[in-house]
Amino acid sequence: MDDALVNRIAADPRYLELRRARSRFGWWLTIAMLIVYYGFILLVAFDKPLLAKRLGEGVTTLGMPLGLGVILFTVIITVVYVRRANREFDTLAQSVKKAVQP
Repeated sequence: MDDALVNRIAADPRYLELRRARSRFGWWLTIAMLIVYYGFILLVAFDKPLLAKRLGEGVTTLGMPLGLGVILFTVIITVVYVRRANREFDTLAQSVKKAVQP
């Protein structure tokens, strides 16, 4: 890639806005995922009796739906990120591309 093009992209205010917005949003999602994941791991480590409580008369315990919830949360935040990326980040990226093309 041409150094002049790289410098134009790096100096474009829309690019800086894109980087800032994407990074901030990514960090919020990362923090949320860490809280959910490590919260579940801490429950496994320190409150096994709570997770071992049966739901009803069958073999399902509280830990099973909570574990499934962690997996579903991962899918949900992935969908949230992709939707925002398609709606907002791609638009910003296209505007940067148009602005810096010779």
